Amino acid sequence: MTDIFDDLQAEYEQLDAVLTALTATQWAHPSAAAGWTVLDVVLHLAQSEELVAAAIAGDELARPPGDVDAVADALVTAQRDIAPAALLARWRTAAFATPGALRARPKGSRLSWVATSLSPATLATTRLAEHWAHAYDVTAPLGIAYPDTARLRHIAWLGHRTLPYAFKIEGVEGGPVHCELTAPGGDLWRFGDPAAESVITGPAADFCRVGARRLAPADSALKPTGPYGAQALAVLRNYAF
Repeated sequence: MTDIFDDLQAEYEQLDAVLTALTATQWAHPSAAAGWTVLDVVLHLAQSEELVAAAIAGDELARPPGDVDAVADALVTAQRDIAPAALLARWRTAAFATPGALRARPKGSRLSWVATSLSPATLATTRLAEHWAHAYDVTAPLGIAYPDTARLRHIAWLGHRTLPYAFKIEGVEGGPVHCELTAPGGDLWRFGDPAAESVITGPAADFCRVGARRLAPADSALKPTGPYGAQALAVLRNYAF
């Protein structure tokens, strides 16, 4: 895979180009995230990116009680009275500091992140996955193009890598799953043991959207086979922690 820190920077730049061009009406438009406007989505990204800065600084991040989505919604509700220009500046300040700060961490270091600890590269991957998913929430309702790129390889890797965790927390019987996913540019990306009985094939973009809960498995072009293929798609999620 290409450098995750460079790709994270590129993802921020792609989203920044979209946000810079938004009108006041578009900032107030409902997003694809239920109950949130476009402004709310960007506020959430700014807030979560500020948590990354705290983790890099060595601050312990205690997971607030309650459902993660409910906690995020409460944080957005508390701060949504902010002008778009101020919010965009706030997000840029937090986001564009992240790739370099993560790259600078010593090799082998771990960062406290919610209920666990992650390597700098893995934390960068989760930030790319979250920004990519929320970019969809912003652009899809507004009819703005947001082309898929080879950066999806990081997100597909994350979704596949966390399948054992997904099976466990969902209480679903699972096992090894091999993925053969077609990249946006036509290359074939392979994840997992090729000898596994269970296989998922299809577009990498669909795999990532299913993992982001932006696409139902039945509505995708993905084809699961074997004893755990369908179950894997049912629990697949691009986990941020």
